[in-house]
Amino acid sequence: MTHLKNHHFILATDLDGTFLGGDGKDRARLYDWIRSHRQDVGLIFVTGRDPDFITELCQDDDIPWPDYVVGDVGTTIARVDATQVIRPIPALETAIREAWGNLGPRLRAALEGHPGLRMQNTDFRYRISYDMDPGTFDDSAVTLVEQMGADALISDNRFFDVLPRGISKGPSLRKLLAHLDVPETRVLAAGDTLNDQSLLVAGTPAVAVGGSEKALLERLPETDRIHRATGVGAAGIIEAIAHFALHPNIKEA
Repeated sequence: MTHLKNHHFILATDLDGTFLGGDGKDRARLYDWIRSHRQDVGLIFVTGRDPDFITELCQDDDIPWPDYVVGDVGTTIARVDATQVIRPIPALETAIREAWGNLGPRLRAALEGHPGLRMQNTDFRYRISYDMDPGTFDDSAVTLVEQMGADALISDNRFFDVLPRGISKGPSLRKLLAHLDVPETRVLAAGDTLNDQSLLVAGTPAVAVGGSEKALLERLPETDRIHRATGVGAAGIIEAIAHFALHPNIKEA
């Protein structure tokens, strides 16, 4: 995939509920528009999903391949090479690796059997993620994680992520954009749940798509830089590109 420095516009988007959200017609409109403008429209997936999931997702020809991936809730920063392999960028992950250190085994042990948490069946590098049952969850897990030197992030009232201190989607996207020398004014960040909060306040134009988690909307600042879309999922992304006038041909979508 290509370097994005000279692209007119870059979409940095969450997947579930955002890029993959909305009805099929709206998704097709957005995906077809991106494909028809790939010479000057870049695509970055900023997601809680891991590279294996993204690879499987994009093998379906309906979904355009991204140029870069900020995955695993910001703990993976990777490029997509010419053979469509997602390859972590070591220089951008050094601080993430060092912040995580040997926390993984210790945190797993400390949270084993904790009420309301079930570890996800995913290969973890620099994070641990759980499915959360809000009815039985004991929020002492948050204090425990913080006391051990990590960050806890609850989103959509059903996911519990344990991350290296200070690492999340927004800071990792900014690190990638700086590495690529991409002006943040050319980037639209898009999301829909609390684990997208740091992404939407990172400094780029941003959109909380229609149907976003109520807790996310309540925590977002009131600012002209963040658009609260009515369109759900992909429709909200198209709405925001037009709202911020980020690409002259968005009306074609």
